[in-house]
Amino acid sequence: MPATVIVGLQWGDEGKGKATDFLSEQVRWVVRYQGGDNAGHTIVLGTEVFKLHLVPSGVLYPHIVPLIGPGVVVNPATLIGELDGLAARGVDTSRVRVSHACHVIMPYHVAEDRASEARLGRAGIGTTHRGIGPAYADRASRVGLRMEDLLDETALRRKLERLVPDKNAWLAQIGDEGRPFAVEALVESALSWGVRLREQIADTTTLIQDALRAGDHALFEGAQGTLLDLDHGSYPFVTSSSPVAGGACTGGGIGPLQVTAVIGIMKAYTTRVGAGPYPTELLDEIGEGIAMRGHEFGTTTGRRRRVGWFDAVPLRYAVDVNSVSSIILNKLDILSGIDEIRLCVAYEINGRRVERWPASAEEVARAKPIYETFPGWPEELHAARTPDDLPPNARAYVGALAALAGVPITLVSVGPERTQTVILDDRPLAAGRG
Repeated sequence: MPATVIVGLQWGDEGKGKATDFLSEQVRWVVRYQGGDNAGHTIVLGTEVFKLHLVPSGVLYPHIVPLIGPGVVVNPATLIGELDGLAARGVDTSRVRVSHACHVIMPYHVAEDRASEARLGRAGIGTTHRGIGPAYADRASRVGLRMEDLLDETALRRKLERLVPDKNAWLAQIGDEGRPFAVEALVESALSWGVRLREQIADTTTLIQDALRAGDHALFEGAQGTLLDLDHGSYPFVTSSSPVAGGACTGGGIGPLQVTAVIGIMKAYTTRVGAGPYPTELLDEIGEGIAMRGHEFGTTTGRRRRVGWFDAVPLRYAVDVNSVSSIILNKLDILSGIDEIRLCVAYEINGRRVERWPASAEEVARAKPIYETFPGWPEELHAARTPDDLPPNARAYVGALAALAGVPITLVSVGPERTQTVILDDRPLAAGRG
């Protein structure tokens, strides 16, 4: 009953979509376990580009059963649009199942998100304005709607009649200029979503438990990254859920002892979207060049990502928090042509060398990176398929990252396509922790 968790080790956007797609050939189930349509997983197959926000990345394989677990918050309109868009491109989405326990992102959640960020102004967190945080807040407050409510008009109406007046009052208080939400209009929309998704709403926890009992292999796909985790990230500049591997248990419907491997995903450099401290951020021509070559624009928002050198200080922390057994390194090809590559190995904070990840965002903001330098390589890497195809300087850089992580790097991505992958270990799903 093998269950493998895919988790981001940085601030998100590490390339989890490509990693999940690449590994899906070896498994039967792919489960998305947290986040919402603020995620953006891009998969490139030849000339075709697929951008997924809610549907698990394994959907492109005909043998995969894609599940959206109960830890995900779902905007039904977005999900329907994504399913229809995939179907129009010839992708079979009939196997997709969404948990009856997923909380629903309603239009008032989106309004709350936008109004709250506008009210905060420059002090805002930098959300995607998708209503993710307010939906999770309602879940924690036990007033949210779940997917199952879309199938029960009586329960749906009762809950909205109780909730909508409070939402309208709160939106007016924080300065929202939109029209108040009407219960009947929301009921009508929600019921139409339920009609469309009825056959795909299911008890996904039972489905995945039955699959694991039958000996099937499942991948659990997270969104965002460890440093954006609600509990373990640089709070308050975090997401509203748990992208760490432990979130796969609560959000995916499995127990800790069912996880047999945790694969960490990271880029050969770092990026960050939105506000928050970022010690290795590059605000020069090198950073601009990396951003352009790496197409560092958000899949969901289109916003330009902030770019920086690789930061090893939070790496070991992320490896520990997630019990990472192996790592997939993405976008090594983007560093080609840089004469000297810098790697942050420690911070200077208040005159002291610090090698641990600071406990607070305020401390991270005071951190000055301490770098080691590595000679770059001029060669393009897109055609590399074996370790020997990589230039010696590139292999040395990958080796340094693996040594700092303390676990093996099993795959290296050298381009956006599924085939542009260098396999360093023949069995990446089974690699044990070092």
